[in-house]
Amino acid sequence: MSRAWALADGVYLHPKVRKHNSEDSCWMVLHGTVYDITSFLPKHPGGRSILLKNSGQDATVAFDSVHPVEILEEYLTPDQIIGKVELGDTIQNLTTRESKNSPRSEVEKTAQSTLPPLESMLSVAEIESYALQRLSPKAISYYVSATDDEITKVANGQIYRSILLRPRVFVDCTECSLKTSILGNNVGLPIYVSPAAMARLAHPVGEAGIASACSKFNALQIISKNASMSPAAIVSAGTEAVFAWQLYVLKDLAATERMLAQIRKIPQIKFIVLTLDAPFPGKREADERFKMAEVAGGAPPQAWGTESALTWHKTLDWLCRHTSLPIVLKGVQTYEDAYAATLFPSVKGIILSNHGGRALDTTTTPIQVLLEIRKFCPQVLETVDVLVDGGVKRGTDVVKALALGAKGVGIGRAALYGLSVGGKEGVERVLKILADEMMTAMRLLGVKNASELSLRHINTSALTSGLFDGPPGLKEIEAEFRSKL
Repeated sequence: MSRAWALADGVYLHPKVRKHNSEDSCWMVLHGTVYDITSFLPKHPGGRSILLKNSGQDATVAFDSVHPVEILEEYLTPDQIIGKVELGDTIQNLTTRESKNSPRSEVEKTAQSTLPPLESMLSVAEIESYALQRLSPKAISYYVSATDDEITKVANGQIYRSILLRPRVFVDCTECSLKTSILGNNVGLPIYVSPAAMARLAHPVGEAGIASACSKFNALQIISKNASMSPAAIVSAGTEAVFAWQLYVLKDLAATERMLAQIRKIPQIKFIVLTLDAPFPGKREADERFKMAEVAGGAPPQAWGTESALTWHKTLDWLCRHTSLPIVLKGVQTYEDAYAATLFPSVKGIILSNHGGRALDTTTTPIQVLLEIRKFCPQVLETVDVLVDGGVKRGTDVVKALALGAKGVGIGRAALYGLSVGGKEGVERVLKILADEMMTAMRLLGVKNASELSLRHINTSALTSGLFDGPPGLKEIEAEFRSKL
């Protein structure tokens, strides 16, 4: 039976709660409920250190800065509820005191710094520079970091500079439209917001601000599995946006299935994006260094909660039993896997992505993979919708990717930087800058619609020597998979 504890005089929580602050017995108060999270410590995707840091106390403010309250139902079970805490003046004072030191309050403090008007910011790079002045150290370490020497992160953007545009003259370019469709969903522009976690580290409005900005452009937002707000709250903020939801398959399969059940109740979500490019965490040194400093004394290593035993047949069969929505595979990094994806009828799209350079360093960039698809298996572009993300900072980058056959181009960090400098309006500014740059490039190329972009509008010869030059191997892939289908 649920129990309630009054607060002791001069003590923020009843001593019985406070003494459970170790790995052997770990309790935590969230939204007035006392949870025994001892068994959850090794399962926490963010590692046990942050839980132990907040154990034996009210962690509501810290929790709300990065998680939606609904996630409690996904990860914790009713038998882990110990009781209730009677909320009084003392706990309110504690909450106020904690708020001053919370990640969200850090953002609010930095938000008071002087910035030029959003309309005077003319590029994504400029917005990024202002964002880095405002974000908390925790947010910077998480958003900006990439694996090892960050070679892949840098290469994702640099490769676009090696593609030349081929403008045509004597073409009526008075009218220009960015409208297109992604997986059969009409969108106002071919730029979408990639799944970006913990947006409330950038601004208190969080993912709802991104949704509202996407709504203004009738754009696609892929909601992160690790969003700091619930999917229902996010979609309600973007009435004219199109939504998809990112799926990480957790080691706790039952928790994943509970979340899929929640997603089935949200009709605004049009497809599932199964993320495959991070079965293990990359060595993001900036992020690791911050965590080491945050938890003094050398905490236990982070536990990675994503299932590492996913396979084509087993995982897709399982997922089809829990959703009827189209499936998109995120994290395809070779033409072989792109081709393999087309052999599964439930897969309607793929996202060429290396996790923004956050998983494996010195891997191929999405543009290189797209070029290799065109070289070895161009039929992929006719079978599934191919999306790309990573390193996009200019509208011309988007134009080049579309000319190579992509149906849409994702931005992740750029949206978070916009959110940091201006909330919803900041994300709108990022989308408008990219859209305006796209339209300028398309008009100068002599293109009226995004669907008209093709190989004749670009020159990629500088990249040819960097493509895979081994045997195609497609017959072997087809033989392996066809026999099991």
